[in-house]
Amino acid sequence: MIKNLSILLVEDDDVAAEAVTRSLRKVDPKIKIIWKENGKLALDALREKAQQKEISEPYLVLLDLNMPVMNGFEFLEHIRKDKELNDTVVFILTTSNEDNDRTRAYHNNVAGYMVKHAIGPQFAKLATLMDAYIHAVELE
Repeated sequence: MIKNLSILLVEDDDVAAEAVTRSLRKVDPKIKIIWKENGKLALDALREKAQQKEISEPYLVLLDLNMPVMNGFEFLEHIRKDKELNDTVVFILTTSNEDNDRTRAYHNNVAGYMVKHAIGPQFAKLATLMDAYIHAVELE
């Protein structure tokens, strides 16, 4: 993976968050993964990145849609309206296989939409996809 890449994982399920983290660390043990349990905490972390240095650039977001406090769609709406954050690379990682959710996500300029049960045990396909994406696309 890209040196110093940060991944902001926005996921309210701690079991799924741990599985995603393990899967990504198999690809690169040094990858920086920041886990936030809802969209509000993630948005706060992104807006404070300059002061806190918790999330460094380049970074990308893995976003669940169904969360308490601020769901994934609300998070997307906030970052797409924010001049500093509107070009954030976001991948959806959700249980929803609904066409209207997929369409709504792509209308918010997400880089990809993945349904959790379709990406394999322990999120193996996710790690492969992230690795391929990061090596194919210029993030810096």
